[in-house]
Amino acid sequence: MTASAVIDRRAIPEAARESTWTAADGHTVRRIDWPGAQSPARGSILFLPGRGDFYEKYLETLEEWHRAGWRVTASDWRGQAGSGRLGKDAVTGHVEDFAIWIDDLVHLWQSWVAATPGPHVLAGHSMGGHIILRALAGKRIAPDAVVLSAPMTGIAGPPLPLGMLHAVARTMCRVGDPARPAWKWSEKPGEIPAGRAVLLTHDRARYADEQWWREARPELVMGPGSWRWVECAYASWAMLAAPGALESVEVPVLIISTSADKLVSHRANVDAARRLPRAELMALGAEAAHEVLREIDAVRGPIMAGIADFLDRTAPPKSLAR
Repeated sequence: MTASAVIDRRAIPEAARESTWTAADGHTVRRIDWPGAQSPARGSILFLPGRGDFYEKYLETLEEWHRAGWRVTASDWRGQAGSGRLGKDAVTGHVEDFAIWIDDLVHLWQSWVAATPGPHVLAGHSMGGHIILRALAGKRIAPDAVVLSAPMTGIAGPPLPLGMLHAVARTMCRVGDPARPAWKWSEKPGEIPAGRAVLLTHDRARYADEQWWREARPELVMGPGSWRWVECAYASWAMLAAPGALESVEVPVLIISTSADKLVSHRANVDAARRLPRAELMALGAEAAHEVLREIDAVRGPIMAGIADFLDRTAPPKSLAR
């Protein structure tokens, strides 16, 4: 990338426009849109971030796709970032059922597809990838191609049976307030805990961008998930683990996963890629942590090139599609 093409990760790009969309029940959700840097557009990409995430962290990636000719949109999940909270405080990430987010995705997808040029690509990071897989397995959406960055198909934790972990989470919801935090965040609510950087990226500058945005836009701050979120996650993983769930997905899916991930399960991602009929796996190692799209240039560059190659093959421009 030349000096003239450098992307300011701490500013909303000039071509992008922030706005909101309205869910079926009236809840207002933030979004950001790029029109595409060429006409006709290469196609359209809708990006959904992870748990506790916000689209500002991915401005670099979204702007690069825009410069490559894509019409780009990114959205919050309701209850995160600048789209309100579903719990009892401004920090804990709470939801009563992942079905709420699946319904929101379907609602946004339908209106977005109707308003944007194809081919239509759906991309998601971590929890965003999980919700996308649930919607695909449920035959609720039909994108031309899907790109998943470190999708949350399982947790990187104790190798205990899923049923046992789910039972513990259900018990914790019964014995206390399900909306209470499920894990410790820091001494000061909302403050990023020490040592978190090594879990996410080797790039200190990109990691620092997150704190910059949290200070510039305090409404973006989110800490741990609630016990109900944990219980919902285990219940949702069980649905994806069901025989035939992922096997029924006919869409081409690229999974980018790293064996060094300390948050989501690389083994579960490898298994998901095996079960998905049209999946491709970009497997990384010690060079990449969880936030693969925010890694150092030497790692991130080949990832972005791999995504571009995958989309050229699976979602070619309409002029080249056969």
